[in-house]
Amino acid sequence: MKTILITLAALLFTGNILFAQNTHFTTSGSIEFEKSINTFAIIKKLYGNDMEGFLQQAFDSYKKTQPQFRVLKSTLTFGDDKTLFTPVPPETTTGGFFNLQMTDQNNTIYSDLTTHTSTIQKLVFEQTFLVKDTIRKIKWKITDETRDVAGYPCRRANGLMMDSIYVVAFYTDKIPVSGGPESFSGLPGMILQVALPHENMAWVATKVTDNVIPAGTIAPPKKGKPVNDKQLFDTLQSVFKNKGNPAQINFVLKQYLL
Repeated sequence: MKTILITLAALLFTGNILFAQNTHFTTSGSIEFEKSINTFAIIKKLYGNDMEGFLQQAFDSYKKTQPQFRVLKSTLTFGDDKTLFTPVPPETTTGGFFNLQMTDQNNTIYSDLTTHTSTIQKLVFEQTFLVKDTIRKIKWKITDETRDVAGYPCRRANGLMMDSIYVVAFYTDKIPVSGGPESFSGLPGMILQVALPHENMAWVATKVTDNVIPAGTIAPPKKGKPVNDKQLFDTLQSVFKNKGNPAQINFVLKQYLL
């Protein structure tokens, strides 16, 4: 009996080693994302109590001719603990009276996860900024909820960023890279789905490609006026000063700082 138990234990130990050896982790490749924005909700928040008369008529017309959810595509390339988020140019723009740049994808983002720094090429109206600073910090709390996203097992984490924006994310440790779409990062694995419920937008991975990324492919953007996070905030605050009520200004600022 003792011999049998020892033999079974040895087989189990060997099996665990083989299983660990066969477990594959994706460390480089690309991820295709889709971003969904509830434009109806964005317009309501933007105009608030001013939504009456002509604006209300324009909004009613917009709802009849435009989809409620705008869907945009992007690609996240990752490897060597670096990521590059690149928007795919949309096939259509928001039409009608409400042509909102804030519902576009205005950021190209390079993140160095080793040095915790990022370079963001950001379009605001007609001006392009090159924002160099540390990677945005998000206060995360990991939960027990799980789901599959793009074929990967993921775990949910709830977060808070910019002091007031609630974030829900699903990440996978099968891609041991602490990145994600846009500026979302800081979890023990790649973020494949993220939502900002109160900001009416979400990102979800639709395809993950596991391949080797050629050297030099993941590089920071170079075009734009150099600023850091505080300088960008001060610039935008001065632009929007006295352009509406404080709630509207705060809403617009958050959209461009995301």
